[in-house]
Amino acid sequence: MWPQVSEEMLLWLGVISVFSIFGSIGGVAWFIARMPADYFSHEKREPVTELYRWPPLHYLMVAVKNSVGAVLILLGLLLLLTPGQGALTILIGVMLLNFPGKYRLERWFITRRGALNGLNWARAKLGKGPVDGPRDYQG
Repeated sequence: MWPQVSEEMLLWLGVISVFSIFGSIGGVAWFIARMPADYFSHEKREPVTELYRWPPLHYLMVAVKNSVGAVLILLGLLLLLTPGQGALTILIGVMLLNFPGKYRLERWFITRRGALNGLNWARAKLGKGPVDGPRDYQG
């Protein structure tokens, strides 16, 4: 009933787990370093349309970003069953996706106990200034 587990399969799972750990840490650091200090300060998400003024390039970049996000979520689900950073990989995938209510979800998450402090601690380690919390946040 269960598939035969070979040494080669275990080796590949181990290699994928190690790469996912370092990839997740590097990905999170990259996102944290690029995040503007006022990211959570706005009531609504400000559009970033000036980066890709040519519409076909804009749609291509959105499609690539969402595709990578979906792949990371699927990989994260797989990594939940194996040794690796499944939850962190899923979080990075969700950050890349575009969906209604995403900004509201991000603002809710950052108001959870310790989330903003942890984010600002990581930014300080990366040589970046602190991120402001939502204006209505009293934490």
